[in-house]
Amino acid sequence: MSIKPVVALIGRPNVGKSTLFNQFTKSRQALVADLSGLTRDRQYGDATYEDKAFIVVDTGGIGEADDGRGDIDDYMSEQSYTAIHEADIIVFVVDARAGMIGADAEIGKFLHTLGKPVYVVANKVDGVHDSAPAEFYALGLGEPYP
Repeated sequence: MSIKPVVALIGRPNVGKSTLFNQFTKSRQALVADLSGLTRDRQYGDATYEDKAFIVVDTGGIGEADDGRGDIDDYMSEQSYTAIHEADIIVFVVDARAGMIGADAEIGKFLHTLGKPVYVVANKVDGVHDSAPAEFYALGLGEPYP
């Protein structure tokens, strides 16, 4: 029996990490709404992608959720950092509609120092110009996956 790798979904609040978690786990385990800061705790699920099994971790997000709940935002960030350190692989989820903002650059800079594989996934690509996800290439983490 082999141990499954742990894949953490990391990014700002409300970029679509929970939606991606539900797709990987083929479930509705994670609550999804157009509401920033809905996910607060780490959530684990069994997942497969291209016939490879792994454990996926949903997180609440790093940074403020634009709702003035500083203590909760700090807790969500702490949960995200815990998931980062537990993970073998990081999936950095970004919002293509919003484009790259300062918080994305800061998170990317931190992830770059970890020495772990990091994949940038540009979410919310519906209705955006085809080149929009390419701006995340500037993070220095490789080609963004739309």
